[in-house]
Amino acid sequence: MKEAITEGFILSRKQWEKQNQTFLEYWLSTADGAVRVCSPAEKFVLFVSSDSLQSEKAHLQHQHPGSEVRELPLKLFNQQLCSAIYSQTQAEHFALKDWLKSRDIVSYEDDIRLSDRFLMERFIYGSATVVSGESTPHGLYHCRLKSSDYTPEFSPMSLDIECSEKGELYSIGMASAERNLVLMVGEPQQDAPEWILWVKDEIELLQRFVAHFNAWDPDIIIGWSVISFDFRLLLKRAQRHNLSLTIGRDGSAMSWRDAKTGSQAGFLNLAGRVVLDGIDSLKSATYQFDSFSLEFVAQELLGKGKKVEDVSNRMAHINHDFKHNKIKLAEYNLQDCILVLEIFEKTKLMQFLVLRSQLTGLELDRAGGSVAAFTNLYLPKLHRAGYIAPNLPKDGGLASPGGYVMNSRPGLYRHVLVLDFKSLYPSIIRTFKIDPLGLIEALQSPGDAIPGFKGAMFSREKHFLPDIITQLWQQRDVAKRQQDSARSQAIKILMNSFYGVLGSGGCRFYDTRLASSITLRGHDIMQTTAKWIEEQGHCVIYGDTDSTFVWLQDCADDTQAQDTGEQLANMINQRWQEKLQAEYHLECYLELEFETHFSQFLMPTIRGSELGSKKRYAGLKKTAKGEELVFKGLETVRSDWTLLAKDFQIQLYQMVFAGEDVSEYINEIVNKTELGQFDDKLVYRKRLRQGADKYVKTVPPHVKAARIADDHLQAQGKKRKYQKKGWIKYVQTINGPEPLEFLRSPIDYHHYVEKQLKPIAEGILPFVGQNFESISSKQMGLF
Repeated sequence: MKEAITEGFILSRKQWEKQNQTFLEYWLSTADGAVRVCSPAEKFVLFVSSDSLQSEKAHLQHQHPGSEVRELPLKLFNQQLCSAIYSQTQAEHFALKDWLKSRDIVSYEDDIRLSDRFLMERFIYGSATVVSGESTPHGLYHCRLKSSDYTPEFSPMSLDIECSEKGELYSIGMASAERNLVLMVGEPQQDAPEWILWVKDEIELLQRFVAHFNAWDPDIIIGWSVISFDFRLLLKRAQRHNLSLTIGRDGSAMSWRDAKTGSQAGFLNLAGRVVLDGIDSLKSATYQFDSFSLEFVAQELLGKGKKVEDVSNRMAHINHDFKHNKIKLAEYNLQDCILVLEIFEKTKLMQFLVLRSQLTGLELDRAGGSVAAFTNLYLPKLHRAGYIAPNLPKDGGLASPGGYVMNSRPGLYRHVLVLDFKSLYPSIIRTFKIDPLGLIEALQSPGDAIPGFKGAMFSREKHFLPDIITQLWQQRDVAKRQQDSARSQAIKILMNSFYGVLGSGGCRFYDTRLASSITLRGHDIMQTTAKWIEEQGHCVIYGDTDSTFVWLQDCADDTQAQDTGEQLANMINQRWQEKLQAEYHLECYLELEFETHFSQFLMPTIRGSELGSKKRYAGLKKTAKGEELVFKGLETVRSDWTLLAKDFQIQLYQMVFAGEDVSEYINEIVNKTELGQFDDKLVYRKRLRQGADKYVKTVPPHVKAARIADDHLQAQGKKRKYQKKGWIKYVQTINGPEPLEFLRSPIDYHHYVEKQLKPIAEGILPFVGQNFESISSKQMGLF
């Protein structure tokens, strides 16, 4: 056997069977290209209480002769000893699970994929070193793997297709940093760019695509809805022509597996390659946009968009250009590919996803995955501590208390400070040793345990999660110093996910005592912090999860406010260190930061009430670029308010904060609105969460507009647009809401004054002794 030592990044994983044995296959991206790595035969495993199996062993061996039972020095959280039952194949594993269930024997960890368990038990996250194996022309076999810190350098290929509304393929675009190509159905044109390759029909298009794709041999393919639309349609068209898309690294055909949700979503099987959807990738990195259309995201991030004059009617343009201007269509196709490449580059998405995988073991293309990430990190450590993980809660888990939100004191203030606890929930876990194992161990030996909430207590010595957070925290500090934004963001998301995981009924480590010991401790910290601040003679006007808003009543200027903010943060941090050492003998990792000074600040009331609102405010702060107006939860930052409302609110608040009289401005905006001078700013844009026909009990205005649009489209012999969710633009008219694309009735200007301008004005005017009705009625009296 020839030794083969290499390291690389894991691209794909799967299992396959031969002669009643199961083997694992991993494709690695290495410095010398992609390598196929196969393990020796591996066994499926599940765990049961040894006592529950005692009387069934003989029956088990008779029913499942291929299984193997082995008693282990491991125990369940209820302290019962465990046995492991091994199976050679997946079919045997599933049959064994069913048999155990029929005998009322509970099995544990029976849902973990064999390929995932193989990696996590070896602490392999993202990258791996192959330390031995048999080299063959088809890859490395009988390999032994261990963890690695190898960092790949990917050059992704961006893919996009153009087609008719019926799915007939027009062209396929591919782009990378090194080359561009558009395969276009049609006769060659002399003036065409050299990156267009002409093919006679759809069959040749698919055949040439396979050939060029394999010649490029990409590790990573990116695109926009590239899995659920582009690749899915390519598969459908290939099946129509009895073709196979043999673009797997081993020459295998790409295949599709529908998601269990029954939606359009699904999964690609593509050996040795990873397909990344730009939308899912951005969401994984916590990006948020009003719309995740490629046009919208590209405009927001890059300041440019698609090569088409009317994006809302692009299907008509595509059909027209395929018949009359195929070079223009090819340019449009290629531009979409390039936009996706530039978005990935701008946001460092590839670096983020690689780092996330190296931190957690999640596959590059895994959307979400917080629970899986926690399991990957925690489970192997738990096994080495002598425990088997519990199963998911049968009831889905009980709700745990949410974050602390203080009743606000509404008002218009000068000099408001915002003091934030840095990563509050992770720092609580780290300080108070909140941990699944720590909870179980402390309940067994409560002598010197750290008290939690709802009957919880935690071991001072036996735990893993606080140490995991400590290591991540240190890595993030290094990333910040090195200005490595991708690593810093990946670590932040991971650390902040731990509370949500422990409070989720979808996690096997869920326990309401864990989540409550985090959130209720947060409540106590926030309330105590507010009390200490008020003891210094200041007024706390609001608190929200980890932020405290402090009004400096007697502050003279910005310099004094800055000094006070720093002094308060230092004082609070010192007091928490002293308090936790004195009461719990704990080192304190809580850290309060002076985050923002608002020279002007509005805490509004709940609309129609005198009570203070929550999670809604506006303020004026100084930055290196000058004064910045900040809105949280108000109309300006909401996608379902009109541009008129947003512009009006910004200008109105700026004037109020500057101490200017606003009566003339309000009347000017009202008059111009009613005279039709702002018609282009009166468009609502809202998303349908379900098909337009599925709204039954209540039909909101945007749904009414969508139904009108669909009726018009159907009357024109076109396909309805709003039966599978989507965004609708509409205007409120004297006959109700009407879609912008089929606007027929006069605009109801009174609606916009009453429902857009008035609520915004009434949110701030009472704090300067004015009201919208008196201002507008004086103006009306002039006519």
